Amino acid sequence: MMPSSGRLAYGESHDLFREQVRRLFERELVPHLDRHEREGIVDRAFWKAAGEAGLLCPTVPEAYGGLGLDFSYNAVVDEELAYTGSSAGLSLQSDIVADYIVHYGSEEQKQKLLPGMISGDIIGAIAMTEPGAGSDLRGIRATAQRDGDHYVVNGSKTYITNGQNADFVIVVVKTDAGTGSASTSLVIVEADREGFARGRNLDKIGQHSADTSELFFNEVRIPIGNCLGEEGKGLAYLMTQLPQERLSIAVSAMACTQRAFDEAINFTKDRKAFGKPIFEFQNSRFTLAALAAKIQVGWAHLDWAIARHVAGNLTTAEASAAKLFHSELLGEVADQALQLHGGAGYMNEYMIARLWRDARVTRIYGGTSEIMKEVIARSL
Repeated sequence: MMPSSGRLAYGESHDLFREQVRRLFERELVPHLDRHEREGIVDRAFWKAAGEAGLLCPTVPEAYGGLGLDFSYNAVVDEELAYTGSSAGLSLQSDIVADYIVHYGSEEQKQKLLPGMISGDIIGAIAMTEPGAGSDLRGIRATAQRDGDHYVVNGSKTYITNGQNADFVIVVVKTDAGTGSASTSLVIVEADREGFARGRNLDKIGQHSADTSELFFNEVRIPIGNCLGEEGKGLAYLMTQLPQERLSIAVSAMACTQRAFDEAINFTKDRKAFGKPIFEFQNSRFTLAALAAKIQVGWAHLDWAIARHVAGNLTTAEASAAKLFHSELLGEVADQALQLHGGAGYMNEYMIARLWRDARVTRIYGGTSEIMKEVIARSL
């Protein structure tokens, strides 16, 4: 069961908000999980329902239609979404894309995009990774060259979450031929621009309900006003936003960890072998007891990280450590939980199989575990 009341990061208002989130997901998401997995995408009707319930972009200021809350409310949505077993891209929309617009967008960009993102009418994505550039964003090759009062964008991106659904994409590009940090910028490309094309919805090991795409930019002309923030500040903006992005992944990973553990508890207490529930065997009980201890520590650490982030004190190294710890913990718990299911765990009809598949990417996206260790090491 997802721990909620008594959490150090949350109060009574969070508990009330969580109940609203749970009711919406039980009604509009859970009955459609299998269909979303089959179709490889979460339909826009769910996005609209989430928007109408006030679950999208809760940190956006009230001036743009948001609730003006802090990240802890995003975390509530992230936890409940992950616990359902869904890979819907709400966290990307609320925790990452919206924050870029709020912090670096012009007033015109905010007025144009934020109200629709809150209502679910506009879905956003951010395109960093390229076929030849992943963790090292200085190696990107996509360009946005000035031509009068326009940029001309060329290049390709891959592994882009919300890529099929996106109405606009924040694209990391080179606006200067140099290799320094000042050569990189962020630009907004609307999906209806001539020359913009979506590739295939990528066939992934897990997270099947998340639309993850290749994107192509062929002489796409956008106004200079589509630059997000200042030209040449792209890498600085990306580095500034990393703590929240990595904390967001840690939040979702911890909720998935709890769900995998709960699936193992329920299965071992229900399934019998040699005349008694599997739970009654010492190996099962000791395995689950060891995992329970780690999960207890995990929730305490996560609450510490959320509270520290809300207070504006979470460092990049601390957020990287959270991402590293919780994604690795998820991998361990999901694997052990599947093992306790025996052959049933290898069957896709069991939730643990989906959780196990989906868990693997958390050690890769948002910065691999190896990159997290490097970031942490630099702070020592």
